[in-house]
Amino acid sequence: MSVELALYQPDIPQNTGTLLRLGACLDVRVHIIHPTGFNFSDKLFRRSAMDYADHVILKEHNCFADFDVWRAENKKRLVLMSTKATTSAYQFTYSSHDILLAGRESAGVPDNVAQICESHVRIPMRSQMRSINVSISCAMVLGEAKRQTAGFDGLD
Repeated sequence: MSVELALYQPDIPQNTGTLLRLGACLDVRVHIIHPTGFNFSDKLFRRSAMDYADHVILKEHNCFADFDVWRAENKKRLVLMSTKATTSAYQFTYSSHDILLAGRESAGVPDNVAQICESHVRIPMRSQMRSINVSISCAMVLGEAKRQTAGFDGLD
């Protein structure tokens, strides 16, 4: 079992495509929590994901409640990546049963979703900067989580 990635109601198809490509390359299941801010279809994100879209392990959920039921049934810990968190993503101890949750590019996640998450992590950055692109943020944190959990074992 490996760390997984969940996208909460993503707004931007290019970022979603990029993260699907990342999931395909790193053998990471990607969860899309609907509704998305765009018409979620192969045509819209295929340009970013290119031919990698055929290789990603994709699980779609109609809403956060459905995702949360699935997550609980599968005994997964939910780790929110947020600029509001106080714990560094590099000082946190990850588990292979974690799902890293990325919020909407425009608004993050609502408070009720944040409260459900067992842990919250952030990427340390200059205080005058607002945020890092969600695709880059996910890649940084996912890389650290996979490193800690031997998630790169078996990959070339």
